[in-house]
Amino acid sequence: MKEIIYYSELYDLYKNLLTNKQKEYFEEYYFKNLSFGEIADNYNISRNAIYNQLKLTKELLEYYEQKLRLNAKLKELETVIKDNEILEEVRKIIFE
Repeated sequence: MKEIIYYSELYDLYKNLLTNKQKEYFEEYYFKNLSFGEIADNYNISRNAIYNQLKLTKELLEYYEQKLRLNAKLKELETVIKDNEILEEVRKIIFE
């Protein structure tokens, strides 16, 4: 469960850096809870291709986080900012 939350957080921050196919596969696997086989059937490609694309997408998300650290910085801000209204404004700025 922690893995799903972690990659979902990274996806929210870095999705605009992914290809459309990477976004589609990621969303179907993580958000719609489809299996590799179901996604492969939807796109008429192999399960192995889906696995490889999702693995690459996760690696890219981790790479972007390693370089930019937006998720880590957001977590730090969440511990420092106690006012929920200000925190929501910060989230809006980051996610826009």
